[in-house]
Amino acid sequence: MTTAFPTSPQPCPSCFLFPMTPAHPVCESIDIPAGEGRAVLLDAGQRVTIVDVEGQQVGDVFAFSRDDVREYHSASHTRAHVNRLFPAVGEQFVTSRRRPILTLVEDASPRRHDMLIAACDPARYAALAAPADHASCARNMHDALATVGLSTEIVPQPINIFMDIPVGQDGALTWETSTSRPGDSITFQAEIDCAFVVSACPQDVVDINAGAPTPLRLLIQNGTPS
Repeated sequence: MTTAFPTSPQPCPSCFLFPMTPAHPVCESIDIPAGEGRAVLLDAGQRVTIVDVEGQQVGDVFAFSRDDVREYHSASHTRAHVNRLFPAVGEQFVTSRRRPILTLVEDASPRRHDMLIAACDPARYAALAAPADHASCARNMHDALATVGLSTEIVPQPINIFMDIPVGQDGALTWETSTSRPGDSITFQAEIDCAFVVSACPQDVVDINAGAPTPLRLLIQNGTPS
């Protein structure tokens, strides 16, 4: 089952760019406007590709167990699981209960991603002297989950795709502009039934999105036919 609101899935206009394999033949497309978020309900075995439509756009990804949203993707548990800052293709992301929730199955991008930086939120933008009503990934996550009938007080550490945060030898972090190009993509497979949330990060104060947030697109594939 795949569910998404308020934007209904449509036949994918970009499938010619991302051909589906026989094992994953069905494609649905959901556009995520700049600075907004969307949630989908994925069954175990389904794959979802996130496309950077115009390039240099960071996406905050969250994943929650559909059976219990108190179980969610955990960056700290995942780093311990894979012994690296970000999983390689073929490796898994695990939950706060150390169960696999996602697998990274393909990365057609410069492979610069982050799992150290927290989701932007109203307090972050207040500290940056942004307007009080500035959109944030934390608020986008809550709003997107509500559209699929779920809620949580927790804002987990996101999987920050296309976000380039180098770690220096002295431990210092550098906030670089995303190097992803138009059409770059990353693909995950759900390992359990989960709620999958993506926010097209609205950050326009720190220059991670080249100064102006742009859209992302989700391409959802069915799992292997039985």
